[in-house]
Amino acid sequence: MAAPEPTDVLLVEDDEQVRLATAQSLRLADLRCHGVESAEAAHAWLQPGFAGIVVCDVQLPGDSGLALLHALRARDPELPVILVTGHGDIGMAVEAMHDGAWDFIEKPFSAEHLVEVVRRALAQRRLVLENRRLKAQLAGGPADGLLGASAAMEQLRTLIATLGPARVDVLIYGETGTGKEVVARALHAVSGASGAFVAINCGALPESVFESEIFGAEAGAYTGAARRRIGKLEFAGDGTVFLDEIESMPMALQVKMLRVLQERSVERLGANTAVPLACRVVAATKVDLLELAREGRFREDLFYRLDVATIALPPLRRRREDIPLLLSHFCVQAGERLQRPVPAWSAGQVAAWAARDWPGNVRELRNFAERWVLGLVSEATPPRLPTPNEPAALPQAPLDEALASVERQWIVQALQECGGNIAKAGERLGLARKTLHDRIRRLGLDADAYRSS
Repeated sequence: MAAPEPTDVLLVEDDEQVRLATAQSLRLADLRCHGVESAEAAHAWLQPGFAGIVVCDVQLPGDSGLALLHALRARDPELPVILVTGHGDIGMAVEAMHDGAWDFIEKPFSAEHLVEVVRRALAQRRLVLENRRLKAQLAGGPADGLLGASAAMEQLRTLIATLGPARVDVLIYGETGTGKEVVARALHAVSGASGAFVAINCGALPESVFESEIFGAEAGAYTGAARRRIGKLEFAGDGTVFLDEIESMPMALQVKMLRVLQERSVERLGANTAVPLACRVVAATKVDLLELAREGRFREDLFYRLDVATIALPPLRRRREDIPLLLSHFCVQAGERLQRPVPAWSAGQVAAWAARDWPGNVRELRNFAERWVLGLVSEATPPRLPTPNEPAALPQAPLDEALASVERQWIVQALQECGGNIAKAGERLGLARKTLHDRIRRLGLDADAYRSS
């Protein structure tokens, strides 16, 4: 048979008049409904990937509604099945709920009650399917460690794929917690190099040992140097040296680092000969190095030597659509590490979390996931939506509706602040002009309405 049209509700009712009236009530509530007359017809109509719910009368010709319930539970234990019962069937319906029925409605029922129960079941169904999708996407984790399906992350992956094999030095800009080392490791992974990945935090390394750690030292070069020490640059071979917080490198050593990068060779402390280097240098910073150079706190010539290719990492607030995926990933990791189950969350909670600024970015989100698994997140103080007009709290809507609401709020705010200029609003939101234009059209917004007079 041909693939069925997408629907929200599969209605199983043998009484044609009741079936037509019930289907009409659901359609008037903007719910897609398809009606069939028997359990056998329901089996023939349901296809793998069915994203809706089932409303089924208990008394049916042929297989009963209870038999259909058990069959559907065997196929998909999380598929909501709502039973419709007569007055004398209530005891049986309650027992059926113990067997996995999602809810039951007693005849006669009002259209309002039916719609309310169906909407709640659909919200649950959408949340379950979204969680399944996220888990499937997370299965095994991405090889490059870069999680996210947003346009910003796709652009980042493309840039890494281009720069990785090129073996040029790279300067990574990114706020705290945006994953600068993850990107550096991804560059190393696609470079094809056989050498090691060596990470150095310039802000954590004491200045007294900085030079010997990075450049190496010969035996006797300083007090306590009993034997030759190979520096990090030399040890990396043809691999990658990651210099995190490069702005913290002592000024005196910046001169030597500049020479190393220019000559592609290094002299160990106490040595008279240079050792050729084959490694690539990837530096990272959370500040404007050029501004630091103008203030005399960073060498301008070193900045231009490092700035061969630049990668600017988007903060989490510029790729909010990735938050559910990241949160699921971190919660699964935390659950496995802490040997605890991952508590369920509602669509409204996910929407509220997606609306947060997350100044600590991915690192903050990871810490939040651990607190969630540990049960330390207080429901009494839910995150607030950071919008200027203090909108009302988000409803417990299905995930797609809740996220669409958040998306609309942020696009409207960007358009207001940018005077309706789509290009500027897109830059603020981290979206390409065409992408933002498409979303504005999908949400039914009018950018001209926000233009400055």
